[in-house]
Amino acid sequence: MDDNELEDLERELPSLTVLTRFAKTLDRIPWFANLGEPLTPGARAAAEQYIDKLGFPDAEVAILVDWDDAAAAAESLDWQSPAWEAEELQRADLTGRALEFISEEALQIGMTLIADKITVPAKEGMEQAAVIFDIEEQAPRNIAVGAAVQAANGAALALLASGDPDFDIEAHPFAAKFRLFEFGRWPVGITGLSFNLF
Repeated sequence: MDDNELEDLERELPSLTVLTRFAKTLDRIPWFANLGEPLTPGARAAAEQYIDKLGFPDAEVAILVDWDDAAAAAESLDWQSPAWEAEELQRADLTGRALEFISEEALQIGMTLIADKITVPAKEGMEQAAVIFDIEEQAPRNIAVGAAVQAANGAALALLASGDPDFDIEAHPFAAKFRLFEFGRWPVGITGLSFNLF
């Protein structure tokens, strides 16, 4: 390794350390443990912050209380909806910000690490929920686990972007969305003026 390569590696170590620490926390989250339960004040605050910061302040939190409602809401999501597009814009912005602190290769390695560390505990949490709710169909379970992986990746990007002193991670919608998973919920998505939360 020449001096330039060593300098590049040293520059990326703080960011990779942030991702590694975050990845180590992912197996301690109560994935899907509180589906259908009444919202705690903290979960309600995170839900309201998410819809507000994503740009949908008129949306109302719609609590889904059973699996059939959640599965129907997940399967009816329009991936080209305004909420989906708003998330994609946020993801692109965060990726650009993250790349100010880390190379594309290191970012890819970090995102792969996050996906590896979250998949097993999220699947286990969903399997426990499947037993409780007597869920047989696999597709909605896969959608829920995929949503957890995507939320963790979004939170990881926000963590990387927080190296910018002008960036407020606590005010970012991806931080709020990830907190909902930390509360054991599944933020299914925004449809019209409803934020479906299981």
